[in-house]
Amino acid sequence: MTVKTIEKKISAPAVTRALHLRNEGIPFDLSLIEGININKSAVDRRAATIGGRRSVKKEWQAAWLLKAISCMDLTTLSGDDTRGNVLRLCSKAKNPVRQDLLQAMGMEDAGITTGAVCVYHNLITFAVEALAGTKIPVAAVSTGFPAGQISLPQKLREIELSVAAGAKEIDIVISRAHVLQSDWKALYDEVSACRKACGEAHMKTILATGEIPTLTKVAKASMIAMMAGSDFIKTSTGKENVNATLSVSLVMIRAIRDYLELTGYKIGYKPAGGISKAKDALHYLFLMKEELGNDWLQPDLFRFGASSLLGDIERQLEHFVTGRYSASYRHPMA
Repeated sequence: MTVKTIEKKISAPAVTRALHLRNEGIPFDLSLIEGININKSAVDRRAATIGGRRSVKKEWQAAWLLKAISCMDLTTLSGDDTRGNVLRLCSKAKNPVRQDLLQAMGMEDAGITTGAVCVYHNLITFAVEALAGTKIPVAAVSTGFPAGQISLPQKLREIELSVAAGAKEIDIVISRAHVLQSDWKALYDEVSACRKACGEAHMKTILATGEIPTLTKVAKASMIAMMAGSDFIKTSTGKENVNATLSVSLVMIRAIRDYLELTGYKIGYKPAGGISKAKDALHYLFLMKEELGNDWLQPDLFRFGASSLLGDIERQLEHFVTGRYSASYRHPMA
């Protein structure tokens, strides 16, 4: 069985975008989160089973890794970012895997690209120019990224400027104090205002879960963010001491499932920070499939926030084709 056949069995081709209603949000209702109480031990036990009892090999693994690439927000968020960095990033986003490897797998015509390119606001125009003529959207971090310690009017202005510059997706950061103080109405109002400022641009709400002390608060913040109109909920900025974990992901994913049952809206999920190995990407994909189904194996409902991950995936794909591991520097990093 070929990689192409297996990739089709996993889900639709990478360039496909599933159609579903965009989340319009619902009125604030505190009763929807009052009963939430997460059993951390149970969550950790369930999360631990993903890597232990789920494994794919050979062409099956290659197909899953190609799927991971299509769900990747290829990201550069460093203080030394330049126009050249962004142009290189966009070039890699358009051609994330070497052509000889794709040909060997029979995937040269599959149209595989990354899900998006994510940059700081001042670099949006360079990314938009570099990606012109493709279907790859530009995502921008906004609202005082990464700490979010600016006023709400400043946050809204940042969003408006990023949308005007051409960003199709906006990754916002919440004010953590609202979660820490359990001021859920303030969190709802903030996220709702940001969603309005985004207009047609899709909004990913970063919870910065590494700075939230309990899984119960993570679950409540997830639900509030969705109630306020988030298109995606995202774990981390990548700048916290602790970023995405399978346990936190399980809590957020099940909040997405609860919101779907309540409203009928499908909300996307984005783990970010610390996902640098191909095997880790597979664990997150398996978790999405088991908990939410194949619809969440598409880039309109699942993204990795990643920078170094692509290099390791390409290295694993070369091993599949040649039977040999190459040095990481042989694979151009974005």
